[in-house]
Amino acid sequence: MISRITIDPEICHGKPCLRGLRYPVTMVLELLASGMSVPEILADYPDLEADDITACLQYAARLSDVKSTTQVST
Repeated sequence: MISRITIDPEICHGKPCLRGLRYPVTMVLELLASGMSVPEILADYPDLEADDITACLQYAARLSDVKSTTQVST
């Protein structure tokens, strides 16, 4: 799943994207956080697949698995 996440300096300034497309992982995560459902996202972005959204969530989970307990300010 995580292989769907690509990083290319020529695409979106090197931000993690989906399958080399111009869909940054952060955009998908923000859509989910705003309350959009997976079917709504897929309807709005027909280039995306359900596995892409799962890959974004897995990627975010791995990034959040930190070893230190530092406080994050919001």
